[in-house]
Amino acid sequence: MLSTSEILETIQMIQQENLDIRTITMGISLLDCADADIDRACEKIYQKITTRAKDLVKVGQQIEDKYGIPIVNKRISVTPISHVLAVSGGDPVKYALTLERAAGTVGVNFLGGFSALVQKGFAPGDMELIEAIPEALRQTEHICASVNVGSTRTGINMDAVKMMGEIVKKSAEVTADKNCIGPAKLVVFCNAVEDNPFMAGAFHGVGEPDCVINVGVSGPGVVRAALAKMQGGDLTDVADLIKKTAFKITRMGQLVGAEAAEALGVPFGIVDLSLAPTPAIGDSVAHILEEIGLEQCGTHGTTAALAMLNDAVKKGGVMASSNVGGLSGAFIPVSEDAGMIAAAKAGTLTLEKLEAMTAVCSVGLDMIVVPGDITPATISAIIADEAAIGMVNSKTTAVRIIPAIGKKVGEELEFGGLLGSGPVMPVGSKSAEKMIARGGRIPAPLQSLKN
Repeated sequence: MLSTSEILETIQMIQQENLDIRTITMGISLLDCADADIDRACEKIYQKITTRAKDLVKVGQQIEDKYGIPIVNKRISVTPISHVLAVSGGDPVKYALTLERAAGTVGVNFLGGFSALVQKGFAPGDMELIEAIPEALRQTEHICASVNVGSTRTGINMDAVKMMGEIVKKSAEVTADKNCIGPAKLVVFCNAVEDNPFMAGAFHGVGEPDCVINVGVSGPGVVRAALAKMQGGDLTDVADLIKKTAFKITRMGQLVGAEAAEALGVPFGIVDLSLAPTPAIGDSVAHILEEIGLEQCGTHGTTAALAMLNDAVKKGGVMASSNVGGLSGAFIPVSEDAGMIAAAKAGTLTLEKLEAMTAVCSVGLDMIVVPGDITPATISAIIADEAAIGMVNSKTTAVRIIPAIGKKVGEELEFGGLLGSGPVMPVGSKSAEKMIARGGRIPAPLQSLKN
């Protein structure tokens, strides 16, 4: 039984400390929708999504009303569309428009899975889908795309890395009239996971069930508030408090996920216990690091503090649920975190420091705005650096970088909503174009040979 104090504590977390369920995401396999005729395949996809997910939003709202727990997003992830495209051929944008129509019908916030997995090379459908990403994102509002270019087991596909630098830049250019929103819905991964509920990188892996519910929890404000109340204590005590707080947050995610899965008649997959910030005041991962003792996020000591935070969140979460999965750690998206926005504007948080932080946190370089005149080769080089960190450390890393067309360092790009706004950050002035032009594959590291 819950005590009165525990109930009151949870109410305070929700009302004053921005505790919420960031997303319930229904994963749907589209493998049985593949058809040699692209129009038939599109119709099968529409019918399956609108049948499977017809009650997703309603069930989410019912759980919100029952427990008083905010569920910010209801989302869908699907099988990487390149797998379906391999059978049908044709214009990949048709699939994007079908997914957009389905997302509108069921009323979800985002739908992820306009994706390709090319870590070891291009299979039929992969290159065509990647080339279609800019146009697909331009013509849709709710569709998210991702491409996995490397893994610890395979190394890094540098031909794909080169291609993605060009795709990211083109995506910004064709959505320049919409504040370059295209690249904000596009993630380039190394070691992508199959059960990620968070956008823009979610897709439904081929090893997943036909349909599943995954939950993403979020509570940076709760962790910060707990630390603010802490009287004294060394870093061991800090880590212990974070673990206990993460345990409480994850239990809520477990409750919501299990209840949603039962109501929808599908298996419960995982709870992703990532601390996902928002631009709202009091909902910042950077402010947690500052509460630990940094004057500002990005200064010396930031990587160590983030490593401790990430580890403590995982340890607390796995004690609260046997279904922990996804990315599960701490996100550091610059434009979505009020503390990181302030640190970037002050010059304390740089691209180089963010790269170092990604070696110990949940994902990678996320929602970073760069000058609009950045070259595709420089974008590719940034992707390659981040993929190398993921490959060598056997962890998921990613890049979601937004060239702000027409803007320079010091200016700002406004997205609105959960995507927030970001200052244009400087990038290196020297070129890596010759290296990127070489192409080929960076071989897998020795630690990949574990059998």
